[in-house]
Amino acid sequence: MSLHKPLPVHLADMQQEIEVYAREYDLDFFPIVYEVLDYKTMSEVAAYGGFPTRYPHWRFGMEYEQLSKSYEYGMSKIYEMVINTNPSYAYLLEGNSLVDQKLVMAHVTGHVDFFKNNYFFSKTNRKMIDGMANHASTVRKHVARLGQEKVEDFIDVCLSIENLIDPMSLFITRKAKQQEGEQQAVDVRRIAAKGYMEDYINPPEFMEEQRQKAKAEAEREKRFPEEPT
Repeated sequence: MSLHKPLPVHLADMQQEIEVYAREYDLDFFPIVYEVLDYKTMSEVAAYGGFPTRYPHWRFGMEYEQLSKSYEYGMSKIYEMVINTNPSYAYLLEGNSLVDQKLVMAHVTGHVDFFKNNYFFSKTNRKMIDGMANHASTVRKHVARLGQEKVEDFIDVCLSIENLIDPMSLFITRKAKQQEGEQQAVDVRRIAAKGYMEDYINPPEFMEEQRQKAKAEAEREKRFPEEPT
């Protein structure tokens, strides 16, 4: 689906004015590209999560039906969408009043400032639209080679565990694993003694016995997982 229609002149002027005010309030945001969509196209883009370049799959059609009927029955309305890319793309709903469009544009500058400067979003691939287009091309090649049903069945299985995968897991620094064969130091209690009495008061067999007791105690108190995850 191809969008990228030029923004009407009155909205482009409004965008320029709003962004001047936003910068005066110290907002720092990526360039913003606006698209004006009718409600059907808006529902279609929303069904794809704001990324119309995504791979073909039945769940996007199901999502579209739900969104479009919800709008037609007066149960919901999508005023705008904005996605975390550079430049950021934002979609305006055709038919909104100028006051609505002005509020939405001001709102979008806040979104994009947050996308650009928040740590959580700092790990985002800002060129994800290109990546999704490449993925869609790959999926379509598999469909042509293997058939739609087989590819969709595989995607369904993958999507069934989607909510179990932390999207930030690639960027989380875990505790370094103990090297194989490396012994963790155990704090062994010893009886205070003068140097020449050390071997008598703390003989090797006594120290080894204390070491084994401390190790067993540490094993008993060990948690799973050892560190908060």
